[in-house]
Amino acid sequence: MPRDLPPLNALRAFEATARLAGVGRAAEELHVTHGAVSRQLRTLEEDLGVALLVKDGRGVKLTAAGQRLAAVAGESFAALRALCAELREGRAQAPFVLGCPGSLLARWFIPRLDRLQRDLPHLHLQLSASEGELDPRRPGLDATLCFAAPPWPADMRVFELAGERIGPVLSSRHARYAALRAAAPGALLDEPLLHTASRPQAWPQWARAQGLDPAALRPGQGFEHLYYLLEAAVAGLGVAIAPELLVTDDLAAGRLEAPWGFVETPARLALWVPARGADPRAAELAEWLRAELGA
Repeated sequence: MPRDLPPLNALRAFEATARLAGVGRAAEELHVTHGAVSRQLRTLEEDLGVALLVKDGRGVKLTAAGQRLAAVAGESFAALRALCAELREGRAQAPFVLGCPGSLLARWFIPRLDRLQRDLPHLHLQLSASEGELDPRRPGLDATLCFAAPPWPADMRVFELAGERIGPVLSSRHARYAALRAAAPGALLDEPLLHTASRPQAWPQWARAQGLDPAALRPGQGFEHLYYLLEAAVAGLGVAIAPELLVTDDLAAGRLEAPWGFVETPARLALWVPARGADPRAAELAEWLRAELGA
């Protein structure tokens, strides 16, 4: 079998020393100490069984063997640097594919997309909508924005953005609007409640937080997706329950009201990025999202 290459860190230290004509300058470029570079050079010479550098006054100079190795190592590392720069540039120009539940996408993200494009014009964002369980590991995604409860899986880098708060909402078009908006939370036990298959735990979570028996809740019309649920609430078809974030604009515009407020859940809004091969643009997007949520 062919013999393996010497330790790559040692080759890297030698290439920098030869190219920059000095151990100190190599240490500065590699962000290590002078002694660390010297140890790597000794390791390389011991591995190859030949001297590569000799002292020359206060500095060093290459031996004949060192000159041969420096020529090949210099070409190889230069080619690697050029290719890595090309790959980074290509990745930066490629779309950043963000997975996001359709309801969050339609009710919060898209209304703010113009600000994102203005603030991060170099981020070529491509949005991929889904409902229900959105697997952040799905092929073709660079990151996923979703509500989920910790603990986080070890194979994901998770940027926590905000806590989740949920609460009942209704429209002034609701037939019993006047009576309900002035009533205590317990009044909803007598109300057929709009619900969605994508968030079956929402009403029971809210009831427990209010000290109410979840078993006493009366399910009314069901909807497959949260987006349709909230459209039904806006149309006055019943009382719905939703994350506060998804009805922020509706509350501000008066399309919906939340007379009973919102309660915390264990979930967090977070940006999920596969830990292996994570795209550095994800951290920039997470910072923008935090600022937007804070605003």
